[in-house]
Amino acid sequence: MGRIVVKVTVTNPIDKAKSRTFDALVDTGASMLTLPKKWKEDLGSFAETRIAKVEFADQNIKEVEICGPVSIQIEGFQKIFNEVAFLEMNSSDGTYEPLIGYIPLEQSGILVDMLGHRLKAAQYLDLK
Repeated sequence: MGRIVVKVTVTNPIDKAKSRTFDALVDTGASMLTLPKKWKEDLGSFAETRIAKVEFADQNIKEVEICGPVSIQIEGFQKIFNEVAFLEMNSSDGTYEPLIGYIPLEQSGILVDMLGHRLKAAQYLDLK
C-alpha cells in the first residue's frame, strides 16, 4: 500500500499570524489531525484546551492535549475549523510526521483514492 502525503496549513483564527505549514501523512485509521507537542507554541494561545485519553494502533493508551479551534487547510481543498491533538513525537533529523485523520478529511470534502494513492474532492458532504 502506498503513502499519501499532503501539504497542510494550520492557523490560529484568534491570531492569524500564528500559523504553520507542513506535510502530513493521510491516516484513515486516525481520527484527528495530530501534531508534535513541540509545535504548540508556534500556534499561540487557544480558546479551548483539554486533556483526553487516546488509544493508539499498538493499543497503548496515553493522554494528549487537544486544542482549538484552529483552521485547517489541506492544499487544494476547502478550509475547515476543528481541533488538533498535540502529542510527543519522535523526530527524524528534526522532522516530524504529523497525521491527518478521517474527521478533517471528511469535513474538507475529501475522498481517499486508495488505488490511485491520491485525494479527490467529494461531490457532496455526507450528512447521512
